[in-house]
Amino acid sequence: VQLQASGGGLVQAGGSLRLSCAASGSIISINAMGWYRQAPGKERGLVAAITSGGNTRYADTVKGRFTISRDNAKNTVYLQMNSLKPEDTAVYYCNADLNELVLGTRYDGMDYWGKGTLVTVSS
Repeated sequence: VQLQASGGGLVQAGGSLRLSCAASGSIISINAMGWYRQAPGKERGLVAAITSGGNTRYADTVKGRFTISRDNAKNTVYLQMNSLKPEDTAVYYCNADLNELVLGTRYDGMDYWGKGTLVTVSS
């Protein structure tokens, strides 16, 4: 299984970016997908997550500004980021909790990470 993230870049404060993350491989189903971020000198933390049923949760710092969504048919999760602030600058990582088939054996609740995409917000 691979997670391919895209959409990071440089944006001015107040601007918007949209991140995408597509999961591929021997996936049976995806339980939840999410975005985490890690700023320099800080620990990685949850930004937003969404379950297969569409339930979402957000970090308090992004509520009202970021929106997570997913396309189950494409195994893809999106993060729409509006009203960006310099403190949103970080490497953003995609995460998936999924069920996969490996050599005929089913594995449930497997945890995968994407390589990360850098978001830089200038003041």
